[in-house]
Amino acid sequence: MIPLSITDLFTIGIGPSSSHTVGPMRAAHAFATMLAEDAIVPERVYCDLYGSLSLTGRGHATDIAVLLGLSGATPEGVDPDAVAGIVAEIRANHRLILAGKTPLPFDPERDIVFHPGFLPGHPNAMASTAVLTDGSRITRRYYSVGGGAIRGEGEAPPRINLTLPHAFATGNDLLALCADTRQSIAEIVAANESAWRPEAETLEFLDAVRAAMLASIDRGCAGSGELPGGLKVQRRARAIREKLLERGPRTDPSVVFEWVSLWALAVNEENAAGGRVVTAPTNGAAGVIPAVLKYYETFVHGSTRAGAQALLMTAAAIGFLYKQNASISAAEMGCQGEVGVACSMAAAGLAAALGATPAQVENAAEIGMEHNLGLTCDPIGGLVQIPCIERNTMGAIKAINAAYLALHGDGRHIVSLDQVIETMRQTGEDMKSQYKETSQGGLAVNVVEC
Repeated sequence: MIPLSITDLFTIGIGPSSSHTVGPMRAAHAFATMLAEDAIVPERVYCDLYGSLSLTGRGHATDIAVLLGLSGATPEGVDPDAVAGIVAEIRANHRLILAGKTPLPFDPERDIVFHPGFLPGHPNAMASTAVLTDGSRITRRYYSVGGGAIRGEGEAPPRINLTLPHAFATGNDLLALCADTRQSIAEIVAANESAWRPEAETLEFLDAVRAAMLASIDRGCAGSGELPGGLKVQRRARAIREKLLERGPRTDPSVVFEWVSLWALAVNEENAAGGRVVTAPTNGAAGVIPAVLKYYETFVHGSTRAGAQALLMTAAAIGFLYKQNASISAAEMGCQGEVGVACSMAAAGLAAALGATPAQVENAAEIGMEHNLGLTCDPIGGLVQIPCIERNTMGAIKAINAAYLALHGDGRHIVSLDQVIETMRQTGEDMKSQYKETSQGGLAVNVVEC
């Protein structure tokens, strides 16, 4: 079992997709960096995209991600407002600055090739090639395995010489640890994180993630106009927020889910626009946990900074289980692996922040996924817009409902979290490829693009 950290679940990057934008950018950056470090100056580089990266790559800005990565940009470091200018210059001049150091001829129309076929290693595959002056070639193949993580072909899993004080691989392991140590799930995660870095740095990271999540809500609520991509989808969050504010104080129950839906909507509109969001655990599902976190801080009396930190650490623990035992890649699992996992994580996190026992937290996570099983990924036009944006609002509302349902019980329930994760994995494997981020089935073919 490879040890995982909260930094593997939450990363701050740009939209619209963790697997199709963030991952390919990291892969292209890794290739360019490898050439620079080995002092290799090629005559030309080009990139081949396969499977899901090809079928929905243009809608997910995979080609733009490749341009940025080859130019030396990273998802964490690039300024979203500067992207359009960087890309326009490359396309106009047919030249990029490889790894930010070496000018190189590059024509995106010729040097980024979309292949519809799949490679056996993973549905999200790409290969970067450098052509040297003697005609020889250096090729590296990468897989974008979900949540912005990449794996080079032939690379062995990273060897991490690290011993976690409370290692766990399953939900049952986690519950047993909580019982043996009399600690909460968040405390188990905090103890494990201390093996990676000092506690103060972990708390600083959590606070940075929280701030970035809330900032993405604010930016999404301020944005207006049409989202890029050609579907002519109008941003709605700003207008909805203004209407809610105009109504003034209200006591009817609908006010809560209207605000929660708005916050999730705002984040995913910002993501669709290529803005800064937190991968949690993916970009396509980036609005669920921020909306539930905002709910906790806005509507829960007595919410605290420590509660928000516990929410995020508990959510991460649940995310670890999905990464270790199934997948968070929609190209492998469908949207149950993105919005479904985010819902499960958020439900567990909120339950923990509300004072749930570990058993109730595990129950909340199970409920959150159980009612997302079979959720397909069929984005219209290959864009992270329809149904992705609204789907995050549904995931956030479900997560809150799941947390309170669990709190009404004593933690005992029929279906365990481990069983529902295994069911999700089996369902994802059985799901036809056209329903797994290929835009070859479902809404993607039954709705005429505008």
